[in-house]
Order: sequence, then structure tokens, then C-alpha cells
Amino acid sequence: MASVNPFNLSDSEEEAERRPNETVDTERSPSDGAPGPPPGNPFSPPADAEPPTLLLSSNRTSPSGEGISVSVAATSAMAGSAETRVSVDVIAAQLIRDQYILTALEFHTELLEAGRELPRLRDYFSNPGNFERQSGTPPAKDQVLGPGGPLNRAGSISTLDSLDFARYSDDGNRESDERVAVLEFELRKAKETIQALRANLTQAAESEVPSQERKNFKSSPEIQEPIRPLEKRALNFLVNEYLLKNEYKLSSITFSDENDDQDFELWDDVGLNIPKPPDLLQLYRNCGTPLPSPRDTADVSVEVDFGDLPGNCIAQDPPKKPDLSQQQQTEVVQELEYQISLLNNEKQSLAEQIKKLQSEIQTLKRTVSSPPPATLDLGSQNASNPSSSCSTTNISSTDPLSVPPTDNGKYLDIRGGSEPETDLDPPATQNTSHPHLQSHNKLKSRPPVQFDQPNRKLSPAFLQALLSFCRMCSDSRLGAEVSRIADSEESVMLMLGRCLPHIVPNVLLAKREELIPLILCTACLHPEPKERDQLLHILFNLIKRPDDEQRQMILTGCVAFARHVGPTRVEAELLPQCWEQINHKYPERRLLVAESCGALAPYLPKEIRSSLVLSMLQQMLAEDKADMVREAVVKSLGIIMGYIDDPDKYSQGFELMLLSLSDPSERVVSAVHQVFIPAFAAWTTELGTLQTALIPSLLARIEKLLMQGEHGLDEHKLHVFLSALQSLIPPLFAVVLQNAPFTSRAKLHGDIPAIEVTRFPRPASPLQDVATIIGSREMLSALLLLYDHQLEHEGTTGWESLLWVVNQLLPQLIEIVGRINVTSSTCVHEFSRFFWRFCRTFGKIFTNTKVKPQFQEILRLSEENVDVSAGNDILTKATVPIYATGVLTCYNQDEDRKLLVGFLEDVMTTLSLSHAPLDSLKASFVELGANPVYHELLLTVLWYGVVHTSALVRCTAARMFELLVKGVNETLVAQRVVPALITLSSDPEISVRISTIPAFGTIMETVTQKELLERVKMQLASFLEDPQYQDQHSLHMEIIRTFGRVGPNAEPRFRDEFVLPHLHKLALGNNSQAVESKRIDIATQLFEAYSALSCCFISEEVMVNHFLPGLRCLRADMEQLSPEHEVILSSMIKECEIKVENRGMADAQGSMSIASSLVGEDAKTKFLSKMGQLTTSGAMLANVFQRKK
Repeated sequence: MASVNPFNLSDSEEEAERRPNETVDTERSPSDGAPGPPPGNPFSPPADAEPPTLLLSSNRTSPSGEGISVSVAATSAMAGSAETRVSVDVIAAQLIRDQYILTALEFHTELLEAGRELPRLRDYFSNPGNFERQSGTPPAKDQVLGPGGPLNRAGSISTLDSLDFARYSDDGNRESDERVAVLEFELRKAKETIQALRANLTQAAESEVPSQERKNFKSSPEIQEPIRPLEKRALNFLVNEYLLKNEYKLSSITFSDENDDQDFELWDDVGLNIPKPPDLLQLYRNCGTPLPSPRDTADVSVEVDFGDLPGNCIAQDPPKKPDLSQQQQTEVVQELEYQISLLNNEKQSLAEQIKKLQSEIQTLKRTVSSPPPATLDLGSQNASNPSSSCSTTNISSTDPLSVPPTDNGKYLDIRGGSEPETDLDPPATQNTSHPHLQSHNKLKSRPPVQFDQPNRKLSPAFLQALLSFCRMCSDSRLGAEVSRIADSEESVMLMLGRCLPHIVPNVLLAKREELIPLILCTACLHPEPKERDQLLHILFNLIKRPDDEQRQMILTGCVAFARHVGPTRVEAELLPQCWEQINHKYPERRLLVAESCGALAPYLPKEIRSSLVLSMLQQMLAEDKADMVREAVVKSLGIIMGYIDDPDKYSQGFELMLLSLSDPSERVVSAVHQVFIPAFAAWTTELGTLQTALIPSLLARIEKLLMQGEHGLDEHKLHVFLSALQSLIPPLFAVVLQNAPFTSRAKLHGDIPAIEVTRFPRPASPLQDVATIIGSREMLSALLLLYDHQLEHEGTTGWESLLWVVNQLLPQLIEIVGRINVTSSTCVHEFSRFFWRFCRTFGKIFTNTKVKPQFQEILRLSEENVDVSAGNDILTKATVPIYATGVLTCYNQDEDRKLLVGFLEDVMTTLSLSHAPLDSLKASFVELGANPVYHELLLTVLWYGVVHTSALVRCTAARMFELLVKGVNETLVAQRVVPALITLSSDPEISVRISTIPAFGTIMETVTQKELLERVKMQLASFLEDPQYQDQHSLHMEIIRTFGRVGPNAEPRFRDEFVLPHLHKLALGNNSQAVESKRIDIATQLFEAYSALSCCFISEEVMVNHFLPGLRCLRADMEQLSPEHEVILSSMIKECEIKVENRGMADAQGSMSIASSLVGEDAKTKFLSKMGQLTTSGAMLANVFQRKK
């Protein structure tokens, strides 16, 4: 038995062309393979090496040795002929076989320099497995050295190419150094372990076939052999290498992630003791080349008789005894010959049975009337042969036992050749689980197919043998399918049901959606429930992670399937597929399930729709962690709400609405407002519970939240409930229109004016569009005309739905507004937006006649309404900003703006004269100031306060400027704000002048115009330097507080040249303050200001001249007034002094805040502990850690 040399590779084309007629074909029988003397050749190894083998060329090998051609190159090597040239590949093989490694390396180098790289040598020297040591001692004389044998001198190497031969001299192996010897021994042992493990891994990988692949191999006979793990790893390495070389880096990264158990940086990680193959491009180019010509040689080893060799080829005595491999090969040959004899006997017996069955068939055919011999009548043959078990005249098959799959008798079998009537499957092989008589009868009625018969007298056996030379194949699954042609719809469905499971895995993932129509049609029409279930399973698993477009295709197919098969089959066949994937690991698959539930909702039985599907979606909403899946769940729930008709499910729907509104994902909440709430509101409208249950439930939850939140309101929950109420405004208005007294008079014909674009707020989705809810824009336009006329001229008598809004909803909302915290800008903004949408939706007439009067009744602008002691403090509540920003800003005409200006002026006047808190007015200015449209309006209101006769109102106006400066552009600041403040700064009342200081400070913090800053600076300097203000304690307090607030964010030049020097003067002056209460007030404000400014970069000059002296003056005050402050000040002074000294010595670079540059953990701990003990305001303490922006 021939054994192929593992290093066999054909010579280059150049070598092949030089020996055109070197091949002689000889055939040898098995008896010729007896052991004989091995041949000799010019490259014979020494006596202690392994025996050389013959060099033969063969295109095929067999146990009998047939077809082996002996090359002239080999025979000439045995004969020692000088005329015949020996190929370089033969030389290389002999050198490697005899372990002349250095000679082979030199040979390899010379070939490379000559441009004739030899694949055998390249592969050998690139495989590290060939050079790893097996042991530390040289081989014995009789030891056979294989390709991976030890290389005596090579130490720690990866390949022979990396050897540094100059490192080793001829004096030995450097064994004088004991430490080196120990390390070399340990390295040698490690290499032995690695080699053994690699060999074990290779052996295990070659023999292992995963269970899944074994299963595929059994179910798919056309697959010749499953892929082995080592083959898979090698291919993975080549594929990744190809991707990297061709700049497919993202694909390479993804591929590496999917094969995280493999290192693509190292070929040895594949675990094979073989050289790295060429790249994919070379493999592709080589795979299309023709087979090697007979003159190409290959190295093989064979056993020959001694006498068959020429006398001059004998170089050695024959071996005294055959080796173990020859005995094993002989045993294998004997075993195979025994099996062949058994198969031949079985073949003869089967052939006799075939002949017997053929004769019986012929006898039966003669006894019944049949069409002419050339007629193929499928029905008559099925009826005339009830006893036979299978078709037996499969001419094209070489296997007489092949049985075609069952086909319900609906196929035309083309495997019969010249006698098609003998190829029919009898009824015994038919699939009788679902007989279809109508289709069968149609098949019987087909006219017979006739063929021209030759006027010959050939025997059937001869004709069958003759046709067997036609190359047809029907003994595989695919061949059986191809050989039968379906001639009815049912048979086509059966064929598709069998073939599609084999087609789908072989289609590219990016193109699998092209199979969706085929899968769906087959699943719709296939008669077998099991096959239909398999096809639908394939549909839902068609793509591993389907994208949006692919999911749309699948959903479209599911809807088409549902329309075709009806609700029963949708429930029985499609829903189980959804249920199976509800917990799939890929979110795209769960997303497909969520979207399917909504898409299939119209086609499901109503009981299933409101029970099973609703439960599935509820589970996914509560448990799924992917935002996009929960978003799709919410949308599908909205669709379910559009089809549900079980009133008992209302409470479940309400809980689902609250659950989804509380979702942390914004996209899920957005889907609730866009889809779920409009659909749920439409259902409650039909139930009549929108005004009686849904809206009152939300209002009750808001009231309960306000009662529980006296010490801390949960603003998130309030936002959830209020946003749901806001989304219910359009359906509420639709209910008012549809239940109005004039609804029956609405007519669509005639001239109906178009609805103004700004009539309604922009809806979040089409489902929140009032026109969509009503039915059409024409109907809505007609109803709006009657609605406005009814409100303006006829009133609301008998209009129950609108009366509920006016008499119950509005008063309850206004009461809730009065209970929220006015300082919560979030709550004020939420309610303002709600009332704005509410008034815009119900219209201007409704707002002017129904909404504003109710607010005005509560907000009676008089001093009695701000009497806090009497509990009548409505003007200090959130009602004021919500009415101003939510109701009075709905419409922007002149009369509306005048009404807003007048209201704000009255509120400012009333609050000022009543000495009430200004929080409600501030909230109004903050909310309106966020919109630049209202800046001019607010400046008009403030100018009214600037010129007011009351100093209290002027003080309020000055403080309001501080809120407005941050949002107003610098042009308005220069033209309107600064002149008003300068006017107030010269007011006769000192309190009014002091009130302008915070606004001036805010301008210094936010404005960048130098001229404007200089004007403000001059005004502040007049406050500090004018003798008339020297004893103004409140003015000094306000200035220090303002400097501490704006100093860290102001321009550095303003801070260094103005703020810090004046703080130093104030601190110095405070040392001589006689009144202790004033002294401690100023000292406390100075401490907070210095704490905030210590976070800024301060130049050395300013630090020495102003900052440190000011701190020392402040420390002098604190020593007597507040010892805990004195400790912190001492730490700050010490650190500042250290910093100044360091700068002087090292000229250090960079800015570092004083507070953050404390040296030593003790100082830090002491500073922070003392800061925690202070009783100063939290806002000022926070400035301690504020950096300059």
C-alpha cells in the first residue's frame, strides 16, 4: 500500500518543462508488492539512517497499487545515470529526509537568491514544529530522525530562519556556565511539554467532530465530510488574514470577536504541526489550475519484489524482516478483500431479486389493459400495482437499493429511461396521512404522454444497461428531488417544504429576505402542520439579527400570512413562534416579537388579543432591558388598545400606561405619548370613562402626590401624571365637539374655511391630531365653526361634556396649581405648558370666557390677597406665574400683551407695597425670560417699576433686573438695562441704590463689552469711595456678598484691580468697627467672599499686596468673634505664604487654587472639618469649591 510523502510538492513549471518525456506508466498487481531490496540512489544516507524510498509519480493511489507511474527522475536516481538530470525537489527531499538541515538551509538560501523558491523548503523552514527539541541528548545511531527531530545546536528559537549560528562556536555547547545549563534544561523540558501537548491537540482535533456537525452530516447526506475543528481554526486564520490585507478592518474585528477563543496574531495557535498554507488569494488562484500533468512527479513509498528491480539499482541488502507498518498494511488489505467478497455476494443476491421483481411486473402488466409501451400514465400505474414495495428500475442509479422519498403520487419521475412505466411508486410507498382525492383525480385525468419508440428488438436488460451510461444521479436527496417533476400545486408545496430547510442555510445573510415570499407561500399552502411549523420557525430565525428593513419584510409577510389563513391558524402557528423568542438573547429578535404582536393584533381572535398577547407584551415591558424592545412593546400595546373590546381590561390598560410612563428611557415615554395614550383614550371615549374615570384618576394621583410631598415633592412622578393629562387634551376636546348640541348640524358640503395652521398646538403624533380623532379636517373645520358660534352666542346650556370641563376640571386644576411650590421652576414650567396647550386647544373664545375669569376671580389684585397672616396669600403662590405664562401668553395679539403687562405690573406693585415675598414674581420673570420674545415686554414692566412713585416698587424693579440680565442680549443690556440701573443708583432712597448692586454685579459677570463694564465699574467705585456711603452697613454687606458671588466668574483684571483691593480696604476698616454686631456681619460676609475667591488664580503681586493682608485683617476679627473661623483662616494664610515663597524660589508655573493646594493631610482634614462646623449659608459655602469658568 503506497504511502505519500508528506512533503510532496510538484516542481516548478521550469523544471517540469525540462523533462518532457520522463514518465513511464506501469501497472502492478497486489502480488507484486512483496518486500524486496530497497533501491539505491546517489543520495543514499549512511547505514545508520532510515532506508530511502522510491520516488514515484501518481495521480491516484489504491490498495492494489494501480495507476502508479514511475518517473524517469526516480529510476535514473536508482540507476545512477549521469545523463538524466535530478530535480531540485528530489535533492531537497533527500536532504530533509536525511536531516542535513544546514545543507538544506544553504540550498534554500541559494534558490531564493536565484529567484527559484522551492515550496518544500519554504514550508519546512517556516514550520516551528520541525525544530523543537525532543530531548537534550543527540539521537542514537539507530534512531530515526523525522522532520521534527532534534536539532543539536539550536536552542530557544521559533524558526530556523532566526538562528544565530555565529553565537555557537565549535568548542561545545557552553556547558561551563552552570546557570545557563540549568536554564537550557528547563527550556528543553518546557519545549518537550509544548511539543507533546501540540501533538495531542492535533490528534484530538483531527479525530473530533462536534455533535452538531454529526447531526448535520446524518441529516444531509450530500455533505461528504463535516469540517474538523483544526480545519475550522486554520480557515478562520486565513479569512482574518485576508480581511486585514484588504482593509476590511471592521469585519476583521467582528470576526475576531465571534471567534474569541482563537489568537489570530499567531499561526501556531491553530495547534498544527504543519507549515502555514498560502493565503486565500493564492489558494483561489491555484484551485482553478488544471490537474498536474503525468510528467509531474510525486514522492511515494511502495513495497516491490526484489526481482522486479534492475540489477544496478540494488544498493543494499534487503531487510531481514518486514517492519510493523508493512504487517499492518497487509492486514488492512486482507480485511478489505474480505469485505469486498461479502459485498459481491450481496450484490449478486440483490440482482437476482431485481430480475424476479421485473418479471413479476411484466407479468402483471400483461394481465391488465395498459397504454402503449411509450405512454406514461401515472394514475393507471398506481392503480395497477398494489403489491410492489418500491420502484426498481432506476437506470441512472448505480445503487439498486436507493428508494425515492414519498411524494403522495403527485410527481412525474424522470428516472425511468426507456421504460418510464416501470418507474412508478406503487401505493404502498405513498404518504397516506393526508390523502387529497381531488388533486389525485385531476392527475388521473391528464392525457397520456407518448414517446416515439424505435423499431428495434433490443432486450430490456440490454437497453437498461445501455442507458446506464447516461450520467444521471438520483441516489441522493437532491438527486431524488431533481429527478421528479411536480405537476400540481400540492406537490409543489411538498417539494418546497422539503427543499427550503436545505436552501436557507446556504443563502447569504444579507439576501435571505428574498426567501420570505417562498417560505410564506409554502407555509400557507403546505398540507402538513409539522412542515408548516418548521417553515414558520425558519421565517422567524431566518436572519440572526434582522435590521429594520428586514424586520419590516418579515412583518409584512406575517400579516399577509395572517390575512390568508385566518385567525385560527394565526393563533395556532404564528403566536407560538413569537412566544419561543420572547426571551431570545439578541434584542433584534425580541424586537421582532414585540412588533409582530402589534402587526398581528387585527388578525387574532379577540379572546387571544386581550389575554395571551396582552400578557406577553406586559411581561416584555416589565422585564426586557433593551430600550428599543420596550419602545416597540409600547407601540404594540397601543395597537392592542385600538382593537380590544373587553371593558374588564380597562384597569390593566391604566396600569400599563402608568408603568410605561415611568420607564427610564425617553424613547419609551415618547412612544407612550405618541401611540399608547391616544389609543387608550379612544377606547375610554367609547366606554364613556374618559371624563368619569381616566382624567379624574390622574388628578387624584396628583393631589395625593402633593399631600405626600409637603416636605419634598417627587417632581418626576408629577411630571409623569401631568404629561399624561397633557396628552389627553386632544381626545378630551374631540369628546366635547362630538357631544355638542350642534354636532348633528355639521355639514361637509358647501364652503368650509380651512383651519388655521396655528389653531392647534403641534401634535406629538398623528394620533394626537384632533382632525385624525374626529375623522377628517373638513369635519373638524365644520365643527369648529359651530363650536365658536355656540360659545359666543348660545352658551353652554345642555352641553354636558363642556360643562364638566368648566365646572369640574378647571376648578380642580386651579386648586392644584395653588398648592405646588412656587420656587420649583420645574413644576411651574410643567403646569404652564399644560395650561398653554389646554387653552390653545379649546380656543381663544373659551380661554377668554371660561378660563381667565376663573383665574381672575382667585387673583383679586388687592393688598388683602397678600395678607399672609390671614392665610390669604394667593399672590405668593404658583398661581401667578402659571396664569401669566400659561394662560396670558396663549395668544400674542396687542390686547393680549397689554393684559399680560398690566397683570405683571399690578402683581409687582401689590407684592412690593405689601412687603410680601417676591417668589411668584421672580418665577414669572424666569419663565417668561427664557423666551426672547418677551424680553421687551419684561423691560417695559420693569421701567414701570423704575419710575414708580413708591420706593418699595423701585426696589423690587431693581432686584428683578438681576434675573433678566442673564438672558437678555448685550444690546438690550446697554440700551435698556444699564440706563435704568444708573437711574436707580441715584435714587433719593438709599435702599433703592443698594438694590441695584446685585444687578451691577451680574452685568460684570456676564457682559463682555469693555465700555459697558467700565460704566458699571465706575458706579460700583462710587458706592465704595463716596464718603456718604462710609457708614452704610447694609451697602457694604451687599457689595461684599456680590463680590463673593461674581468674583470667581468675573474678568481676571476686574477681580485683581477692583474686587480684591476693595475687599482689603473693607477688611481693614472692619478692624476698627465699634459695633460688634456690624463687625461680625461684615467679617462673616468677608470670610465667604475670600473662601470663594481663594479658588481663583491670583498673581503674586496681588497675593502679597491685597489678598494676604486682607486675610490677616479678617483673622484679627475672627480671633475675637469666631475662633473656628480663625483656624481656617490661619491655614489659608499659611498656605498662601508657602505658595508665595515657592514661587519666589522656583518661579513655578501654572495656576493652582489656594484651597486646593493645601499641603499635608492634617491641614486638609482640619480645614474640611472646620468648614463642616460653620453656620454660614450653603450657597456661599458652595462657592468655596467653585472654579473660574
